[in-house]
Amino acid sequence: MQVKTKDFGNDYDLITIINDNGFELSLTDLGARIVSLKVPTSTGKREIVLGFDSANEYLEKDSFIGASIGRVAGRIKDGKFNIDDQNYQVQINEGTNTLHGGTPGFDTKKWTYKIIEDENEIAVIFHLDSPEGEHGFPGNMAIDVKYLFNNDNIWHLETTAKTDKDTLYNPTNHVYFNVMGDVTETIDDNLLQVDSDKFAPLEPDSIPTGKKMSVDGTPYDFRQAKTLHDVFTSDFAQKNQVNGIDHPFFLNNPAVGKESAKLVSPDKEVSVSVSTDATSLVIFTANFGEVTPIMHGKKLANHAAITFETQSAPGSEQFPEFGDIVLRVGDTYKTVTEFNLN
Repeated sequence: MQVKTKDFGNDYDLITIINDNGFELSLTDLGARIVSLKVPTSTGKREIVLGFDSANEYLEKDSFIGASIGRVAGRIKDGKFNIDDQNYQVQINEGTNTLHGGTPGFDTKKWTYKIIEDENEIAVIFHLDSPEGEHGFPGNMAIDVKYLFNNDNIWHLETTAKTDKDTLYNPTNHVYFNVMGDVTETIDDNLLQVDSDKFAPLEPDSIPTGKKMSVDGTPYDFRQAKTLHDVFTSDFAQKNQVNGIDHPFFLNNPAVGKESAKLVSPDKEVSVSVSTDATSLVIFTANFGEVTPIMHGKKLANHAAITFETQSAPGSEQFPEFGDIVLRVGDTYKTVTEFNLN
């Protein structure tokens, strides 16, 4: 195992961990994000996540890609929530709603970090203090995001947090996978499997309706592996509304070490298995249309990547059956997701 650090521009660092099998994970303190994940294949190393070549590009083009998102990932309807009969109004930054906790979010912050090295694993622990009242959220929060990469080719992602006032907290990592390694290619022929019987349908403004809809008979049934082409060519109303998938899927058996989702490249050279203790997986199929950024010198295609955002389902602050995202004083928030690379 080895780790290298270099300048990423704008006073940010790029930290690259290389395991003994030649897999490479690159991170930055801009948004505590994943920048690059390269895996060996028969034709050389393949880049399997979306990312830019400098910190400045994230700030100019798309700061969410690969970033740690918070305080609340997803949308809060009208920016309103209630904790113990106390009403809160937080920043509105997308239409009439709050997206990803407000702007500027965790994705544009400079996180402090430390590196912990061991023979078979290396960890980078990022830290951020979010002050009382940031974008209207209560409580001073202390947040740690730990990236650990090991010789078993597992990217372990762990988030912990504490608050000094009861608050909402529902973070995620906004990684985008492109397992063919070409941002000009769509994910149509990628094979996807998800251990989920139900998903959350959305209103036209992408706020969950509050219902849990069975995947039975819909293009969103991934209980058996199938290509994403089946989704994109369907006439399913929820698919048409977002031009793909941008939905929370409720996981049947969430647990670290138990596979909840799997993505396989068309050439079968790369697979990514996801296990998590989070109760839902927000899948977004990069439904950007024609307005896409230049990435590594190439124009990103529509539907060129897929996210696996592990979290409680967006809307949990409205719909208790989705999950409890209130972090109480004296409690420690903790969630773990592992991406197993083959």
